[in-house]
Amino acid sequence: MKALVTGGGGFLGGAVVDALLARGDEVTSLARGDYPALAAKGVRALRGDLADPDAATAAVTGQDVVVHVAAKAGLWGSDAEFHHSNVTGTRTLLAACREAGVGRFVFTSTPSVVHRGGDIAGGDESLPYAEHHDSAYPRTKAEAERLVLAADGPDLATTALRPHLVWGPGDTQLVPRILARARAGTLRLVGDGSAVIDTTYVDDAAAAHLDAVDRLAPGAACAGRPYFVTSGDPRPVRELINGILAAGGLGPVDATVPRPVAVAAGAAVEATWRVLGRVVDLGEPPMTRFLARQLATTHCFDISAARRDLGYRPRVDLDEGFARLALALAG
Repeated sequence: MKALVTGGGGFLGGAVVDALLARGDEVTSLARGDYPALAAKGVRALRGDLADPDAATAAVTGQDVVVHVAAKAGLWGSDAEFHHSNVTGTRTLLAACREAGVGRFVFTSTPSVVHRGGDIAGGDESLPYAEHHDSAYPRTKAEAERLVLAADGPDLATTALRPHLVWGPGDTQLVPRILARARAGTLRLVGDGSAVIDTTYVDDAAAAHLDAVDRLAPGAACAGRPYFVTSGDPRPVRELINGILAAGGLGPVDATVPRPVAVAAGAAVEATWRVLGRVVDLGEPPMTRFLARQLATTHCFDISAARRDLGYRPRVDLDEGFARLALALAG
């Protein structure tokens, strides 16, 4: 099978690439950056902007399936940048697939598209999209997911996966941030750390994408539908963070900050970054309203639909993930 993976040089995209290669598929990657390691693995590595119709057409031509993992993620950035990468890029890629006759399109989305700021316990795919989002990332991902699912039809079958909090060795977001803040003495739990959250070990997230690739077809049960994906092992935030710290050889975090204080601080930080960010690059803010609410609320999802329609089954629970992370961080 010939598969295009967008964002193949990234954390999750790289795991999807490796999983496809391991079973003998022919893989092409399209990314904005240069990733020589992909070519060394035998991947046809293309460099270009997803929103560029010529680059998108060159990448999808001749492919059996497109796995669209690439996105602008993160807590901060201009709305225009998020919209260009996540919405315009997805729209352009879908158009290129239709023109080139590609039959399958698997989209990496996020559970944040349904998060309204409160607890989600056992949420399933019947949850509606949030009417308001605290940041551009979930807002533009929700718009892109709608485009993908609306594009499903007899000539192009589409589906969207919503893996929650993907982590593991090689993670560039959650793990390094937690370890860095702990070492700097600035790590705090929002609330009392008892909010229960689902996570997705990176190998499970990649496996779910391959399950979708294999099950997706025009008229299939998964066509035109989104799916929550997790490792099926929800734990309190405190346990997750302290497990990562232990894997990195650090002690547990005990310091806390009340949720209202964290949300207010996030709003203040956002205001400061909006003003000063016009004249100096401040990087990503240490706290935002979106992050504060994510850390203080329960996020547990029912993955029965993914099990039923995709044949997905989690393989790596949190404790096994901590053990693998510890080995990777030890060198």
